[in-house]
Amino acid sequence: MHSAACRPWAGFSLLFLSTHLLAAPALSVEERLARLEARTTVAEARAAAAEADAARLRKEVEQLHRQVALGGLPVDTQPSLSARVAQVEARQQSLESRTSTLASSVDSIEDLKDGFSFGAYARSGMMTDGTGAGRGGPNVTPAGSIGGSVGRLGNEVDTYVEAKFSKETQAENGTRAKYMFAIADGVETPNDWTSGDSSLNVRQVYAELSHLASFQDIPMLRDASIWAGKRFDRDNYDIHWLDRGIVFLAGTGGGIYDVRPTDDWRLNASLMSRSYGDFGTETNKDIRTYVATLNQYFDDDRWQLMLSAISSGQNNAKLNSEKRKESDEDSRVNKAGFSPAEKGWHGMFAYHRPDFFGGEGFFKTALLYGKGLGGEVNTIGGDGELLDEAETLRLAIYGHTRLNADWRIAPALITEKSKNRYVPNDDYNYLTFNVRLANELTSNFEMLYEFTWQTMDLDARGYDGRQTANGDFWKITFAPTFKAQTGEFFTRPELRLFATYMNWSKDLDNFSTTDDFGQMGFKSGGVWQLGVQMETWF
Repeated sequence: MHSAACRPWAGFSLLFLSTHLLAAPALSVEERLARLEARTTVAEARAAAAEADAARLRKEVEQLHRQVALGGLPVDTQPSLSARVAQVEARQQSLESRTSTLASSVDSIEDLKDGFSFGAYARSGMMTDGTGAGRGGPNVTPAGSIGGSVGRLGNEVDTYVEAKFSKETQAENGTRAKYMFAIADGVETPNDWTSGDSSLNVRQVYAELSHLASFQDIPMLRDASIWAGKRFDRDNYDIHWLDRGIVFLAGTGGGIYDVRPTDDWRLNASLMSRSYGDFGTETNKDIRTYVATLNQYFDDDRWQLMLSAISSGQNNAKLNSEKRKESDEDSRVNKAGFSPAEKGWHGMFAYHRPDFFGGEGFFKTALLYGKGLGGEVNTIGGDGELLDEAETLRLAIYGHTRLNADWRIAPALITEKSKNRYVPNDDYNYLTFNVRLANELTSNFEMLYEFTWQTMDLDARGYDGRQTANGDFWKITFAPTFKAQTGEFFTRPELRLFATYMNWSKDLDNFSTTDDFGQMGFKSGGVWQLGVQMETWF
């Protein structure tokens, strides 16, 4: 019990503390913001550390489960191993709980920031055949002229960079706004200063509104977002390791995403414009095409039906040149001298699995058909040289999964038949099989292997200097690879050394005087190419 004599000292202490606090100067807005940013940095670091620990333990749990499932251990070790699995799982759950709590704290602080974000993709490397610069690229073969890719590993000679900047805000009524700006550049020269060869380009610039307050009372529009500008369609996808787009819709226009007529039916709609460029006519130097697309998903997005109608009334426009004494009835022609199409349509039916038939990874298959201007089935509406009679049918099957604790596999198969593309009765047929394997040797090092076989039967009928090509192509690549952490197929960055061997049928040698297949020093009989490359994205 305190004596009464202590009470004056307690009152004096309280008076002194109160006076001191009242006398302390108030923190400025800048000081408070600095302290908030410091706390944010600490919280982010703690969340990142907890996430890393949880990811490491998650991988350890998966590996232990695989060991048990594979039965590679003596029976008498199973109880102790099961106990260890249970212990690690408990630690993992504890860490994930911490991560979730810290991430929520960080998110609440991040809400006070300005909503700016930055993303990028880049690759760069060098390749040599031992005497000079290497030749290649994912579309190096004759079939590459119509999109027959043969795989990118150990086969890329360029430096390509893409940077994306976005700003997101939220209005008082809850509506969210996003602005996206993306630039890209690609060169093949290895020099440090490449402005003379640069192709710097604005690839995307658009604005998008989502969570619209006006839509919240309309069930089918509650999750919808609307956009306008120049952009890639949000739901484009490709076989990354093959560098082959399955479907690529891009241009300038507008659209709406995520309209839900029912719980299991989601649809997107857009109208985009593209240009076929300057064809040398006086009145139609910028020939436009318009692509109207309806993209529908069913059964939790497993099934996809995409339909596009393409129109370009100017593509077969009448020439009107006062400099040439020609009839006004003369029309624009393609490189082979035939009148190109003015319309077309494109369809895709696809199946998406979020796993590889119950295992880790994913599986996808897509059947695409195009007619007229839709005969270019990858870049929809992107080829103004196609004839009205052009037809293309393409089937793609691919995915990736884990074989065991140390090996991953990514197989892909694409086959295509196209006819009457640029010249009546031309005929293009090819089939590509590609597989990439990864062997995880340490937490930072793995061996990548890629094999490609492509067979083709092409009859270009002399279009753009191209000849017939009937034969096979083979490619195999060995690539020692360093990563920040192995274990995931799409984790980047990757730093690779590689050795690639390519060979092909002699009948492919003289396909074109402008492509690699037709150049001196690049003939059948076997070619080794060596190089180094980095690839990253975030």
